Amino acid sequence: MDNQSKLRIGFLLDSFMIPAWMYYLIEYLKNSNFVTIDLIILNKTKLKKENFFSRVIKNKNYHLYTFFMKFEKLFFHTEFDPLVLENSKKLLENINILEVFPDQTKYSDRFNENDINKIKEYNLDVLIRFGFRILRGDILSSSKYGVWSFHHGDENSNRGGPAGFWEVLQNQPTTGTTLQILTEDLDGGKILSKSFSSTDPFSVIRNRSNYYWSSPSIMIRTLQKLYNEGEKKFLSKVEETNRELTFYDNFLYTIPKNKYFFKILLKHFLKLGKQKLISKFYFNQWILLFSVGNQIQKSFWKYKEIIPPKDRFWADPHVILKDDVHYVFLEEYIYKKSKGHIAVMKIDKNGKFSTPVNILEKSYHLSYPFVFYHQNELFMIPESSSQKTIELYKCDTFPSKWTFQKNLLENIIATDSTLFFHNNKWWLFTSVSSNKFASSSEELCLFYSNNLLTGDWTSHPMNPIITDVRKARPAGKIFEYNGDLYRPSQNCSVDYGYGLTFNKISKMNETEYEETQIISLEPNWKNNIVGFHTFNYSDGLSIIDAKKQRLK
Repeated sequence: MDNQSKLRIGFLLDSFMIPAWMYYLIEYLKNSNFVTIDLIILNKTKLKKENFFSRVIKNKNYHLYTFFMKFEKLFFHTEFDPLVLENSKKLLENINILEVFPDQTKYSDRFNENDINKIKEYNLDVLIRFGFRILRGDILSSSKYGVWSFHHGDENSNRGGPAGFWEVLQNQPTTGTTLQILTEDLDGGKILSKSFSSTDPFSVIRNRSNYYWSSPSIMIRTLQKLYNEGEKKFLSKVEETNRELTFYDNFLYTIPKNKYFFKILLKHFLKLGKQKLISKFYFNQWILLFSVGNQIQKSFWKYKEIIPPKDRFWADPHVILKDDVHYVFLEEYIYKKSKGHIAVMKIDKNGKFSTPVNILEKSYHLSYPFVFYHQNELFMIPESSSQKTIELYKCDTFPSKWTFQKNLLENIIATDSTLFFHNNKWWLFTSVSSNKFASSSEELCLFYSNNLLTGDWTSHPMNPIITDVRKARPAGKIFEYNGDLYRPSQNCSVDYGYGLTFNKISKMNETEYEETQIISLEPNWKNNIVGFHTFNYSDGLSIIDAKKQRLK
């Protein structure tokens, strides 16, 4: 693939000092095989410096917000801060630099004709806005596919800013990220891609970290789609995405003034205090719940609890029926070890159950033991995301002895991998983290192969097929009900493992995938159940796991 066939892109920057998430994205694209970075447009306009007292007077209505953010930085930390500044000067050496002094109004930047002509000489396909203010004028059409820009928020419910702030203070379960092509209409940009992350309920700093680190993959995959699909198909999909009539019915979010912020801040600190108090006396433990019967048990209050000792939890149950006994394969996590292994327990047709027995343990964490038959032999795919692998094991002696067969996929941070055989192909659903900093619950990818044991796995062209923390991550085996296929998925919006979503698969082939959300379920049947994230049914046994609040 020669450089002529690659996309030619440029970046709009205010400085070579850029946030870490932007640095990561630029570094990735610089080393990619589908784009070349041909131009950096550097904003040389200097902002007027204000002394301390003028800043205090100017921001007198926002001191409470300033105090709150200082409190956040002091008490809430992230291991990889996406907003820490990195010097990109060396990274961008040997790339053309165009320094510009845009004409400025109160909020907007407009490029002069001479600079526009210089930019057009580079024949860029895409300009990516990582700097400047609101862009107006010919800069918006100076590259073939326009200026691409992030809005960190769901444009349908949260326009304005500060980014990631109001979602926490207003207890919104998700925080949206929107990638758009900018237009003269500030709120009318063309949507390229949307993603939803789980809102951290207590910290703006942690909330920002989560969705900023998911942003690079959104930009990368959108550029890849433009490169792979070509102009006609790509733009056709963009037009289809933006075809529907939409309205915005919230106010324009801004930094809250002191009087208003005091009211919502008091509620926020009461929420923090309540959580601290609860954690002094209670802990959350994953337990199992089951129901024996001829049909799927649809009322969770009827399920019987299996509660582990307080030094461990049991989760991710998967079931095999053998000799009229249900064998439940599960993750057993020992708190002192900070690591999970695979265990198995028995449940008979009268509902009598045994104590789980350890059957597969490694030096690294294992969970989600997806078990299935192939050619009359039993196989298992336990989650091994810390190894960046999807591992396949075969059962030699049922149910206790398992032998490693191969890695189905490598160099992938994949969780809760779920196989399904359909139309003479194996389909592998797995939740993928695009980088080591990003969440593993927001993007669902699909792979397929003609042969489980010897075949190569092909990435579906629509990957990721789902980008939504409310329904991406697998939650059990795909099953048929009344002639339709259903995919259980986790709703990790309120919290990891908060609830279950059931999705009906309507189309699945080598080029297309479509599903419709049928129902989203929450842990409402008992006061001390605060989450559940796996559902499986097999031959008369319905089983889930649940997060139970227990006294320490």
